[in-house]
Amino acid sequence: MIDSLHCPLCGAAEVHFFHRDRSREFLRCMVCALVFVPPCYHLDVAREKAEYDLHQNRVDDQGYRRFLSRLAEPLLARVPAAARGLDFGCGPGPALAAMLAEAGCDMCVYDPFYQNHTDVLDASYQFITATEVVEHLHNPGAELARLWRMLEPGGYLGVMTKLVIDVTAFARWHYKNDPTHVCFFSETTWGWWAKSMGAQLQRIGADVTLLQKR
Repeated sequence: MIDSLHCPLCGAAEVHFFHRDRSREFLRCMVCALVFVPPCYHLDVAREKAEYDLHQNRVDDQGYRRFLSRLAEPLLARVPAAARGLDFGCGPGPALAAMLAEAGCDMCVYDPFYQNHTDVLDASYQFITATEVVEHLHNPGAELARLWRMLEPGGYLGVMTKLVIDVTAFARWHYKNDPTHVCFFSETTWGWWAKSMGAQLQRIGADVTLLQKR
């Protein structure tokens, strides 16, 4: 099975076994270091949405806002006042978009399940956020490339996702147990992607990455 698979981020065929648990197998790309779940383990659309419907992320949840502030604050320190932004994968409760709008930004939102307004994907933005999103992408290479094309020069892509450390930590990592999490980035992966896009990479804490379009 491995021989017939390609990395969903970089497209390389050099993928090796990384880990197996009771329900899924995980592979690792030898080019970009993405760890990913083969498509045979992906949930169908109905089951995937049912998992998301269990989330309790509300716009007025102060704990959730504190969590999102780890991305919002460094981003607001870097973008112009009243910058135009897109919250990609905002979910049913677009708290981050609300926070950024309250700070003066001109915000649009998109989510394929809850805010499927595809017209916003035809616009350009000074920044795009994706918080707890990239680990859900079935085709991260194409999706991230599309977001990058939508960014204006000098703009920022702000991502929040937990990172792979090594196979030992991965084996006991709760993050891999969510059945909607199908790809897992590491510092090496983001370094590869930034280089391939000519982006300036800035690591903010343990799970926040900012990528600036030169």
